[in-house]
Amino acid sequence: METPRSIDTRSALDTVFRLEFPRVVAAVTRIVRDVGIAEELAQDALVAALEQWPRDGVPDRPGAWLTAAARHRAVDLVRRRENYARKLREIGRTLEDVPPPEPADPDAIDDDLLRLVFTTCHPVLSPEARTALTLRLVGGLTTAEIARAYLVPEATVAQRVVRAKRTLATRNVAFEVPYGPDREARLGSVLDVIYLIFNEGYAATAGDDWLRPALCEDALRLARQLAALMPKEPEVHALASLLEFQASRTAARTAPDGTPVLLRDQSRRRWNRMLIARGITALDRAGATATGAPGPYALQAAIAACHAHAYRYEDTDWGTIATLYRLLAARSPSPVVELNRAVAVSMAEGPGPALEIVDALAGEPALRDYHLLPSVRGDLLLRLGRTAEARAEFERAAALTRNGPEREMLRRRAADIRFG
Repeated sequence: METPRSIDTRSALDTVFRLEFPRVVAAVTRIVRDVGIAEELAQDALVAALEQWPRDGVPDRPGAWLTAAARHRAVDLVRRRENYARKLREIGRTLEDVPPPEPADPDAIDDDLLRLVFTTCHPVLSPEARTALTLRLVGGLTTAEIARAYLVPEATVAQRVVRAKRTLATRNVAFEVPYGPDREARLGSVLDVIYLIFNEGYAATAGDDWLRPALCEDALRLARQLAALMPKEPEVHALASLLEFQASRTAARTAPDGTPVLLRDQSRRRWNRMLIARGITALDRAGATATGAPGPYALQAAIAACHAHAYRYEDTDWGTIATLYRLLAARSPSPVVELNRAVAVSMAEGPGPALEIVDALAGEPALRDYHLLPSVRGDLLLRLGRTAEARAEFERAAALTRNGPEREMLRRRAADIRFG
């Protein structure tokens, strides 16, 4: 029978493992050079913690403990392999080259995370497999969470992850940050998955929390590292800028009870001015290194900068934002970009023209179960005075979202119309 202490310990372990899982996998992949085996060893470390922590207590540095436990198992595994000597010749190093399991070096672990991102974004994998594997291993998302995010069956995601790990192993993909053309070939996917990881932390697809700050912090750290690694790549600086701007709003995005706070209702005094300054600097670097038209992340960063420069919601330069969205839609068209453009147009020109854009998206298969489509439409209808239709749209949006706090906010908006 579990005691209150063991239950508390298990809860602490669940939290720590979720936060530290990507770092543990990255650190172990450095040793075994196989992301599938690294994931299994991370799970073994979790089992060991389940046995020891309830008895001995939670260690002072639980993340370092899990990493050290997994790395010990990785070294033991390499030693046990019958083809140990052949493997060493292939990879050109000895066990003595393996970093000692303790103390954990946060900077080295961060480097391993970046290597893991480049490894899981290797071109031998399909774009769908790269995204699924990276979100699983680097983002720490479960297969169910990834499936919900992409509106595909969980079994499909599980198969993609398994096949991707097998492909990386059979193709002997190196665990490294590549150089030259190889790095450039993977850069687009790397930027995309870092942005996806940040977005999952910024507005969780499902669950009881609106934000997952640890994911945002990991993505922002990776973007900064990448910018330092590739100082001449404008889109790398642009992504870093975008994430700095977005992260600056974190403290203002939720009420004390965790309820989401819409952009127009946020206290801009709570926006982090240091992060905004970093965003401006990174955007300047993106502009200084660019040789042609701005890329999609540069345009999104410019939009975020417009919000950051407005000290009040009423001061927002919606005309410029609508223009930037039009350029983004031409540069990188997608239904989601078009939906965001509709929001900007509604503020610059009024809800009528924006509703035409939204209604044109009604048949888009990708948005069929996307809760923000009825949410935006409800907002436009409310501003047009079509309250009954607006209420129905907010109720439909609430039924589609899988995030608890967001669902409650949408239901409340619908109820406010009913009783307002």
